[in-house]
Amino acid sequence: MAIISKLKKISDTVWEVPADYKEGMRVPARIYGTEKLVTEMDEGVLEQTTNVATLPGIEKYALCMPDGHWGYGFPIGGVAAMDERSGVISPGGIGFDVNCGMRLVLTSLTYDEIREHLRRLVDRLFERVPAGIGCSGFVKVSQDEFRTMVEKGAQWCVEKGYGWAEDLERTEEFGRVGGADASKISQKAVERGYKQIGTLGSGNHYLEIQVARSENIFDPALAKALGINIADQVAVMFHCGSRGFGHQVATDYLQTFLKVMGPKYGIRTPDRELACAPFLSPEGQDYFAAMKCAINMSFANRQVILHRVREVFSEVLRKDPVDLGMHQVCDVAHNTARLEMHDVGGRQKRLLVHRKGATRALGPGAEGLPALYRLTGQPVIIGGSMETGSYLLTGVDSGEQTFFSTAHGSGRTMSRHKAKKMFHGKTLQRDMERRGIYVRTASLSGLAEEAGPAYKDIDEVVQATQAAGISKIVARFVPVGNVKG
Repeated sequence: MAIISKLKKISDTVWEVPADYKEGMRVPARIYGTEKLVTEMDEGVLEQTTNVATLPGIEKYALCMPDGHWGYGFPIGGVAAMDERSGVISPGGIGFDVNCGMRLVLTSLTYDEIREHLRRLVDRLFERVPAGIGCSGFVKVSQDEFRTMVEKGAQWCVEKGYGWAEDLERTEEFGRVGGADASKISQKAVERGYKQIGTLGSGNHYLEIQVARSENIFDPALAKALGINIADQVAVMFHCGSRGFGHQVATDYLQTFLKVMGPKYGIRTPDRELACAPFLSPEGQDYFAAMKCAINMSFANRQVILHRVREVFSEVLRKDPVDLGMHQVCDVAHNTARLEMHDVGGRQKRLLVHRKGATRALGPGAEGLPALYRLTGQPVIIGGSMETGSYLLTGVDSGEQTFFSTAHGSGRTMSRHKAKKMFHGKTLQRDMERRGIYVRTASLSGLAEEAGPAYKDIDEVVQATQAAGISKIVARFVPVGNVKG
């Protein structure tokens, strides 16, 4: 039975499950999306979102964004805000790839200017930015230096010459979350992560050369303010996270929480994947400090990749990156938990906001926004499949309804196993090239998993976010070159 039959329609894009739907629910659950998107969501989205609503300290609603689909603990696209004092912190509400996120870089080039160089650019990017399972990066650090780096994030990279100072202002948290404590991470986590700085990884991670065509500029004033100011402008967008390091941090603390959740704190959850601890407990605070290290590692990872991208464009096009106009627009995080001030019952309250496969989207003038974004609102990237393109949006004032959170991608509709059965990687690669998208991949079977039909309609997802008043569409980018893990 479609999950929509169990939901109350609040508006054309908001659907609610009352708190009496399931024993233990403390707040209602809300799912965002058009009727079509919600109808097509799997039953697990309803089950997981209502499970989240049972967690101690949750405020207002358990939420799921329009790209929502089944995940670990929380649905992917899940958002929940916990009272700082009475609430919990849960790895299942953050994700194993901590701070999986996206970065967008513009150039002053048009597509016609790179057309003849496209294959060389993609081939060189494939060589310089390692992709695939277990790949290692070119930045060589000792394990001790890695511990320093995960406390300093992208700032460490810029200090070492891997980037420009302006990149930090255009990165969430200026590329460094305070309070990261490397003494709270395991030796195994360090061993898994210290060789992976500057790598894409596998799965749905990618590095794309894209084009912003004139017909895909939906808000010219906002687009211009964010640097999109020429026809058929070339951009680079990439998606990756904290790699094996973040995965190990989450794994370590998930095991810790499973041991103490019931016996020590008397917490029961309907799903062991929602293992948690009181946020202010020693275990909760240790995880928070370790999770911040993984956030910082991911910021550093994307910073080093940007450095390599600039190197490649400079070498192939024989111009300095400054002359190529290779300025970062934004770097946005998906899988995080942050302490933030939000309105609850007409007063401001400090909450721990879990965003699992969801992007923060602060509105214009919001506290914490760099001066660069004060008038536009926070830039948001919603990534589509490698066949369809991606969107740049901004946060809006009405985003408070979701704790200023929005979608992060198009969202899967098909399992990786099913996609590999339906699509053949080599055939897909040839078909995409015939359609003007040159692809290099570390795994043809991995490429098959990421076929466009395995994902929701990106256009419908972003239209739903705008219609719901949780972000505003600025521009669409179409892929012309892709490096895939």
